[in-house]
Formats: sequence, C-alpha cells, structure tokens
Amino acid sequence: MRPSPSPSFARVLAALCASLALSLAGGCGGAAPVAPPAPETGGGLIGSAAPELAAEVVSGEGPSTLKDARGKVVIVDFWATYCRPCRRSFPKYQELVDRFGGNLAVLAVSLDAPEDVSTEQIAGFADEAGVRFKILWDKDQRAEKAYRPRRMPTAFVVDRGGVVRHIHAGYEDGEEDKISREIEALLGPAAAPPPADGGRRSP
Repeated sequence: MRPSPSPSFARVLAALCASLALSLAGGCGGAAPVAPPAPETGGGLIGSAAPELAAEVVSGEGPSTLKDARGKVVIVDFWATYCRPCRRSFPKYQELVDRFGGNLAVLAVSLDAPEDVSTEQIAGFADEAGVRFKILWDKDQRAEKAYRPRRMPTAFVVDRGGVVRHIHAGYEDGEEDKISREIEALLGPAAAPPPADGGRRSP
C-alpha cells in the first residue's frame, strides 16, 4: 500500500492545480479580464483637448463652437429641460459671463431627446432663466458621447488654449463660486475682474 501524501504536500498540489485551472479558463474562452471602470463624469478629459462641438444652434449670444471661442475660458455645460438644478445654475452662469465679460463664454448643450421637446421649448427654458449665452442642442448625441457627462448638469471648464481643466458634475448652491475661482486662475491676475462684492480678496 502506497503511503498517502503529507498534508503540506497535498496543500501545495491543490494550490498548483487551482492556479493551472484559472490560467486555462482565462486563455481559452473563460472569463475575460475585468476592464478598468470608465472615468467618472468625463474625468479622463482633464488635461486633454476639449472635443469640438457640432451641435445645432438654438439661441443666444457669443461663440457657437470651441474654435470660435479660442482665447476665452469656456464653460461647456450639459443640461436638459427636465433638469431642476439647471434652473438654478443657468442664472449663475450668466452672472459669471457678465462679470468676466469677453474673457468667458458659456456653451450650454441640451441633451434633450428630439422626440421629447421642440426647439421652441429649449429656447423657452433659456428665456425663462434669463440667460443670453449660447444654447446648443446635441440632437445626434455626438457631444454626449465625446464628453460622457454622468449627471445633470455637468460643466467642463476649458482654458484659453482649448484644454479641459476642471469638471463639475451636478450643481449645488455656491458651485459658481468654485468655478469663478477657477476662471480667475486660468485668466491670470491681469485679466481677472475685481471681486464681485467690491471688497478686498481674502489672503
């Protein structure tokens, strides 16, 4: 009668068999390697050139594309008529445009489905919010696929050279203050306007 293998040898043998089985499963049609998760809210765009926009122009003033806005800081804002936070963010973005003047442009890109709304409804949303910046409509979802916003609204802050520097997913009260500081930093002290309250800046 052959002696049975020692417990330690049996454990080593079992581990080797398990490792071999996993290797065969992965290389012969077994479970595929797990892909890394996609960057949240377009985070992979930070530091990269902002994808150009070719959306339909609905209304508003200022540039309609990033090419036309080159030399300005740009807020590319993805929104929709059903987005309640967008009703609060729109007036705040208009305040930023008024404050920074020709150094800032907002391109507000609607992600509404064509079967759900009309051009008049999208323009009406902007009118009710009292904004004058450019309103675009991403009917074919090309911009949405390029930027991959995960929440409504999502704002991409693009520098004067067309590079994405900051991303704001969602909108909370006071978000415009963070964006204002980012714009000031991108413009530099020579181009940044005085504080909105007219007072001294905090050290």
